[in-house]
Amino acid sequence: MNKLPFVVVACAAAAIAGSAAFAQQQSTVPPGVADAAIKAAFPGAPEQFIPRLSQDETMKQCSATRNEPPKAVAEEIQKREKATIEYPADGKFIGDWKKGEALAQSGYGMRFSDYPARRVNGGNCYACHQISKQEVSYGTLGPSLFQYGKLRDFKDAEVKATYEKIYNSHAALPCSNMPRFGSNKVLTIEQIKDAVALLMSPDSPVNKD
Repeated sequence: MNKLPFVVVACAAAAIAGSAAFAQQQSTVPPGVADAAIKAAFPGAPEQFIPRLSQDETMKQCSATRNEPPKAVAEEIQKREKATIEYPADGKFIGDWKKGEALAQSGYGMRFSDYPARRVNGGNCYACHQISKQEVSYGTLGPSLFQYGKLRDFKDAEVKATYEKIYNSHAALPCSNMPRFGSNKVLTIEQIKDAVALLMSPDSPVNKD
């Protein structure tokens, strides 16, 4: 998906650790060795892509705790990540669900092969979630989102929470597997509003029987 490089960072480090990872033991592999292996996996990557091969503070904390941070660290992550959320200037969280569906279907963007950008980024949402009943090809890393809005009675508070979750998932669940679409500039605010519309609009196919 669009944040694949960040997933690769975690996966590569775990692979280098080998059997220690399965035993839930602290890796003895020097961080520099893991970092070198990760960077070597992307030869010829454009300059704009290179910073994405390094973990930020949240990713370091999640890696160090194997995505199970103690309470104090989890609260630190949530506070830091929530502070990155930008809200729509017009105060509206719902956009166009049809654009949201197109966004969910598109996996384009932010891969090293996508530089320079030739079209707008997608969300690649179906790679991890079941969303609409009509789409039969979807991943299962994330929970099913079918009838997402209907199950939440289309409440305004749930609409806002959905926006925040898409913008920065770590603000809702520290060390979430979900990309930080807004904070990492994968999607624009308008695109996130469209994704919210796909999930929370009563007329969206997501909320039909």
